[in-house]
Amino acid sequence: MNLHIGICSAMNNDDRENEQVKADSEVTQQTKEKYESSTMSKAGKLAMELAEEKRRLVGELAEMQEQYESAKPTTPVGTPDWYVKWSATILAVLGVFVMSAGFPTEGQIMYALAGVCWIFVGMQWSDRAIMIGSAITTTAVCMNLVQQFT
Repeated sequence: MNLHIGICSAMNNDDRENEQVKADSEVTQQTKEKYESSTMSKAGKLAMELAEEKRRLVGELAEMQEQYESAKPTTPVGTPDWYVKWSATILAVLGVFVMSAGFPTEGQIMYALAGVCWIFVGMQWSDRAIMIGSAITTTAVCMNLVQQFT
């Protein structure tokens, strides 16, 4: 299914590029026709064409910048909470796999550590949903660990 999406996306990109080339040639031709019958000098006509092309390119750049801004990640990169977030994710995944491999205590310890890390991340980001979800799952895992050790 992902391959199909990738192929469709590539086809859509090719279609967009073809449409853009067609639009560029039409704009340039329209601009030339607009100033062709003018009494201005050749330099003046060229300046008008360039100014119009500049306006078009500035608009296109603004549109591309807007698309980039909407697609870029919103979480910080390279900060301490970023490292804690990814460490917590790795610990949680490893904890689940370790539990599935037949080592429930070790897996639960790893998962509990991951939960504590996620609570820290939630506090750093002021994200109550992360804090509450992590606190609940960590409490449940820790309650099970306490039962195992007592």
